[in-house]
Amino acid sequence: MIEVLAKLGRGPVFLAGEVLECVITFTNPLSASSTSASSEMLAWASAQIHCQFHASENRVALPPSDGSKHDVQAENETVFVPNRGERGQCILSTPPKILFCDLRLDPGESKSYSYCETLPVDGPPSFRGQSVKYVYKLTIGCQRVNSPIKLLRVPFRVLVLHGLKDYQFPQDEAVAPSNPFLEEDEGLKKDSRLADLATELLMVATSRRSLHLYNISNTRGKVGTFCIFKTVYKIGEDVIGTFNFSEGDIPCLQFSVSLQTEESIQEEFQRRRGQPVSFTTHARHQESCLHTAQSSFSLPIPLSSTPGFTTNIVSLKWRLHFEFVTSGESAGTCLVRGSQSEAVTWTGVEQMEVDTFSWDLPIKVLPTNPILASYVSQFSSTNSITI
Repeated sequence: MIEVLAKLGRGPVFLAGEVLECVITFTNPLSASSTSASSEMLAWASAQIHCQFHASENRVALPPSDGSKHDVQAENETVFVPNRGERGQCILSTPPKILFCDLRLDPGESKSYSYCETLPVDGPPSFRGQSVKYVYKLTIGCQRVNSPIKLLRVPFRVLVLHGLKDYQFPQDEAVAPSNPFLEEDEGLKKDSRLADLATELLMVATSRRSLHLYNISNTRGKVGTFCIFKTVYKIGEDVIGTFNFSEGDIPCLQFSVSLQTEESIQEEFQRRRGQPVSFTTHARHQESCLHTAQSSFSLPIPLSSTPGFTTNIVSLKWRLHFEFVTSGESAGTCLVRGSQSEAVTWTGVEQMEVDTFSWDLPIKVLPTNPILASYVSQFSSTNSITI
């Protein structure tokens, strides 16, 4: 029996273009209850990263794929096929790397191997939607002599920040920031600079603030104004906005604000022409606001959510969805005087005519620092199997 343990050193979330590093340890455990321990032998072990794509048959019409080559390989249990048994299609994969050949482990002995691979920048981000799914996995395959291959899969999350792949790093390394007291590997140095560059680009893009004012009105007149200071955010940030109803002609009884994603399939891949777009609500604020002059809301963008992106099959966009309930009467008739004495009691009317209308405000949501997103990731940094 051999235990195989794979551990992602920095966490299970990465930016496309970064280097994924995984330490894989093979151990021949020494059991106290075992009377006769023997050496164990593995023929080989290999590792590869792949992205698995799965689409809902009710929503997406995909062209037939030529999977004959993969089917022939899948029938042979001695061939390393990382996505064997997986649903959907493998749309992206890195070249497989051999970790070792002919490994012999004595009882209680263990050996570790480091696997490093640059994540492709032209792939989609990790996404689990209502119509499609993009899932990234690192698969380690190992085989005993004359035995089937065993697969250890390590799922991880990929965030895509557009513009990174077009950035040219300075050729003069003396200009680039570095630590003179550390000997850094060239690949790791570039990887660290890539993460720093992404953090800087995100900070610049999401720190720009300018006043955006919108008039809220229906067919009968003005209800109020809405103010927001920016429309570009990172996942993990809060979307903050304020309302001013004091200048409105139509009294607003209630409003709600929903933070939503809009998942739409490209027209050529739609199962039915003109099929509806899928919406997902991530946060919602609702408030009764009759006779309220000003109000505000704060909606958090979950760190586990997917930033906006577009592929040849699906598009994901973010928006604020507003719903307003207004009175069909003037503000003064919303209260009833209950007594003619000096002590006056005002009560709400039992019935009143109302109007409802909605409004959508598009916003842009970008990735964040992958280390920060790792804290709330559903994936574990460590996975293991026994063969």
